[in-house]
Amino acid sequence: MNDSHENHDGNSRTLRMTLLALGVVYGDIGTSPLYAFRECFHGEHAVAVNPTNIYGVLSLIVWSLIIIVSVKYLVFVLRAHNKGEGGILALMALIEPKRVTKSNPFRWTLMLLGLFGAALLYGDSMITPAISVLGAVEGLGVATHALDPYIIPITIAILVALFAIQHHGTAAIGSLFGPVISVWFIVLALLGIGGIIHHPGVFRALSPHYGLEFLFHGGVRSFLVLGSVFLVATGGEALYADMGHFGPKPIRLGWFSVVLPSLLINYFGQGAWLLAHPEDTANTFYGLAPHWAIYPLVALATLATVIASQAVISGVFSLTMQAVQLGFAPRMRIDHTSASQFGQIYIAPINWTLLIATIGLVLGFKNSSGLAAAYGVAVTITMVITTVLFAALAWKRWKWNRLVIIAMTAAFLTVDLSFFGANIIKIEYGGWFPLVIAGLVFTLFTTWSRGRMILGERIREQLVPIDDFIEQIEKDPPTRVPGTAVFMTGNLRNAPPALRHNLRHNHVLHEQVVLLSIVVEKEPTIPYAERVEIEHLPMGIHLVVARYGFMQRANVPALLKQAASMGLEIDPEDTTFFLGRETLIPAERRGMAKWRSRLFAMMSRNAQPATLYFNIPSDRVIEVGMQVRL
Repeated sequence: MNDSHENHDGNSRTLRMTLLALGVVYGDIGTSPLYAFRECFHGEHAVAVNPTNIYGVLSLIVWSLIIIVSVKYLVFVLRAHNKGEGGILALMALIEPKRVTKSNPFRWTLMLLGLFGAALLYGDSMITPAISVLGAVEGLGVATHALDPYIIPITIAILVALFAIQHHGTAAIGSLFGPVISVWFIVLALLGIGGIIHHPGVFRALSPHYGLEFLFHGGVRSFLVLGSVFLVATGGEALYADMGHFGPKPIRLGWFSVVLPSLLINYFGQGAWLLAHPEDTANTFYGLAPHWAIYPLVALATLATVIASQAVISGVFSLTMQAVQLGFAPRMRIDHTSASQFGQIYIAPINWTLLIATIGLVLGFKNSSGLAAAYGVAVTITMVITTVLFAALAWKRWKWNRLVIIAMTAAFLTVDLSFFGANIIKIEYGGWFPLVIAGLVFTLFTTWSRGRMILGERIREQLVPIDDFIEQIEKDPPTRVPGTAVFMTGNLRNAPPALRHNLRHNHVLHEQVVLLSIVVEKEPTIPYAERVEIEHLPMGIHLVVARYGFMQRANVPALLKQAASMGLEIDPEDTTFFLGRETLIPAERRGMAKWRSRLFAMMSRNAQPATLYFNIPSDRVIEVGMQVRL
């Protein structure tokens, strides 16, 4: 009886999580029918409208969704989770859990690939809201051309509203995402059925030979149309990135039971509609709807694209937090917008940067077809990188059979590189934009990581081992003052510079000295019971190591309370925090180019103060400064 009850509860939870996953995970790929099929016959490199090409394109769409999403991501890539979390940074951390240096070229290359793949997502996160919302609002022009002048202003107004409410978080409206997207997929299927009824023969495109014949006998233009076909799968990477929110089972269940059937039926419906209306390639999606349903459909499509955009924006917030936690980006203010869901966060600088870029894209490209020309380049590169990293994981960590790895990697890279080759031409038509953004973000990531490494080396040159420091104060005891002094440090085996400088200049030492090191592990979460370790040394000095996962945020007062519960008595009202503040001076020393040293110094100056980032009471902080030549 209990087993039956538990199974019922488990099934109910799976169904509930599947419904929520529909809204968050599949919003992007679910709104692709607005523009993907149309661009194959209407875009810059469109193919002629005839039955052979329509069947060929439909066949390519079907097998792209099956190979890329169903097989690559849902069968293979979702296996690679870091304590339940997914995404390219989590995959990178899973391959190499320890710090990587240039001394190991292979692992260093994998780390750079992972960073560049993550950087590419920033460029696409700017295009996704623009193309999705604009593609939905363009339906107004189908109803009446009198509304054409208002399409761009309405799109911008929706985008401004979307980004303006981000600081409230998605908790309040999250429960609506799944039901709305569920209705959207039902409508997609109904629209597709309406078109298929008139030309049921489109189902012959299920055979892959139509797609292969189209590719091999259609010349260069048939190959280049793969750049538009790929738009049907651009949300595939989100499946992996959002795995930590729902788990693989709800994501797989949602795809095979709802999303894939609805998408295929709609694409077949658009193909059938185009067979009947070969002269109207601009309206293959909205053409499926009766005229009276255009306005309600535009409203529903707009709501669906807003939800799809919300998922992408939230993903960028999470990616940024992971980059900060893993040491690839400077500290910045991260607001948690939900008391129960840690992953619901808001980062103001990222939010407003995305808004400005998205509005600029709408104004610059003016329509979804123009944006489609820029869309997909970065995603194809990210998918190639994901394939390479997954193969490295299967080889290095999982010890899979090498023949299996080679066959799997060759198959996936053949598909990935084909789409990449077809998308290369998009660079000239706007595809340069996400690549430029990715280049800038990658430069910032690597500069910060390398700068922190060099800064650590410069500081270590001046360090004194903690044992030598204790021996020194035992021989020449300083004046001890009441209270606790907490010195934050990244290396507990050495006395922090702030501790030595305070003793040298003030000639006093607190009765209790805590050297606190916060370590961010390359795994998403660290259980509370495993978070704090304490080592007691002579002369009232205590070493405290606090370990956090990269999806967690350190809170110094909270961890000191935990330390107190473990025997280290600390009175918060009698505690002073000593923080080191380095003044960075670019110099002609081996390490980084001077321009990168200046960039690192600028990033350091604009990083969020440690007091805010670690939630340290600002009225109990003393900063000890020192100059460091990079």
